[in-house]
Amino acid sequence: MRSFSFLVNPVSGGGVAPAAAIPVARLLRDAGAEVEVIDSPGPEATSELVKAGVARGDVIVAVGGDGMLSSVAGQVSEEGGILGMLPAGRGNDFARMLQLSHDPDVIAQTLLEGTETSVDLISVTLPGSDRRLVAGSLYSGVDALASEIVDRVRWMPSRLQYPYAALHSLATYVPCSFTVVVDGASHSFVGSNVVVANSGYYGKGMHIAPGASVTDGVLDVVVIEAASRREMMRAFPKVYDGRHIALDQVTVLRGSRIEISGTPSVAMGADGEAVGWLPTTAEAPAVVEVLPGALTILT
Repeated sequence: MRSFSFLVNPVSGGGVAPAAAIPVARLLRDAGAEVEVIDSPGPEATSELVKAGVARGDVIVAVGGDGMLSSVAGQVSEEGGILGMLPAGRGNDFARMLQLSHDPDVIAQTLLEGTETSVDLISVTLPGSDRRLVAGSLYSGVDALASEIVDRVRWMPSRLQYPYAALHSLATYVPCSFTVVVDGASHSFVGSNVVVANSGYYGKGMHIAPGASVTDGVLDVVVIEAASRREMMRAFPKVYDGRHIALDQVTVLRGSRIEISGTPSVAMGADGEAVGWLPTTAEAPAVVEVLPGALTILT
């Protein structure tokens, strides 16, 4: 019988994560499992909780959205533990990629009896910063701006937040000259954004990288080159089913090590969280690498 440490982001999904944990924890306890439920007290304290939970032999369960998952996944990987997911955020794109259920009964069954699956993670290193591990995707440009806007419109119904933010950011974006080096081959683009994807989904269901897999040991790099704002807005619905990759303005590259820089410097994000600013071409680039099979997760 597995035991579990639930780490709950109390603000995920507009504050619904704590309530989402209750029925799943009850089902696990009714099945005879030991369950500890803890609100995440911040990155540093959460890291210690993960370490202690793994040392006890607990499955660490991330209760929240993609940001919560990503913040816990790297630590679980480094400690050699097992991660479980209880999707309770606004986007839940990594759970979507793994086709995980939102039903409490199914979640509990997966945690109790699910398969231990090895999935890839992304390593991100910015100049002067420590390495950061990311589960789903890293992005720079208009999509990072959209992520910032989502955080400012929490008053809006959840289903409208991401489409509104995407369209608003498209209406105000400034193209960037990106340099993207994939496994040593350099490419230059004038574009709106670059996405380095482990998972195929981001932005609450946008199928940004339809060919991506979390188990293939390779990252998909999706570059959307500059177009008129009107063209960008007209093409926007295609990103939900992956049809955008057929557009002339979209380039898809694949590799295991990616270096990115650009001018002017633009915001960067990862799994719904801000990570800093893209280095300019006069600086050392952001280095993004795949870590094959780095995380064990229950599916």
